[in-house]
Amino acid sequence: MHPRAARARDVPPRDTAKADIRREAERRGLQVADKPDSHDICFIADGDTRGFLAERLGTAKGPIVDADGTEVGEHDGAYAYTIGQRKGLRIGTPAPDGRPRYVLDISPVTNTVTVGPREALDVREITAERAIWLSEPPAGPFGCRVQLRAHGEVHDCTAERDGDVLRIRLAAPARGVASGQAAVLYEGDRVLASATIAEAARVPA
Repeated sequence: MHPRAARARDVPPRDTAKADIRREAERRGLQVADKPDSHDICFIADGDTRGFLAERLGTAKGPIVDADGTEVGEHDGAYAYTIGQRKGLRIGTPAPDGRPRYVLDISPVTNTVTVGPREALDVREITAERAIWLSEPPAGPFGCRVQLRAHGEVHDCTAERDGDVLRIRLAAPARGVASGQAAVLYEGDRVLASATIAEAARVPA
């Protein structure tokens, strides 16, 4: 048997459950068989991303503001926040309606964190740059699906190529979309292209 064929035979099917893969790894004596799942930065052993960054970047105090610009708190470093975050905001002033606030925007230039209601996170249109295509891109707008964050939901959308930019219109609003994340287009289970999110247009209130 050709070596490549032998290696291909050893690869588990794509729909193999994670538990089955762990059992197979254990059978083969691999040390990763009982390694915990990782949902954070893999090289931060204790999972304390905020502490890791604070130790290296130091304290950088700045304002936490509502969507209208009213200051409602102070942070020790904008690097410690993520779009869509609700817990750990350290806001002393409650929202007028008493509802929780979420991180809507993070500006490294002004060191400002903007917060607001959950529905203000809804995004419908996305501009992504530095698109990489795995095949010839379709001419004009085309229907496909897009994944906007690792392990996240896949959304129906319409996409269009504009040079090396992707313009994506979601069929239904998505939340937790942030600049710098990858937007990956799919047709079925086939990857069409990927690009880096540069801008996300929220749904008007």
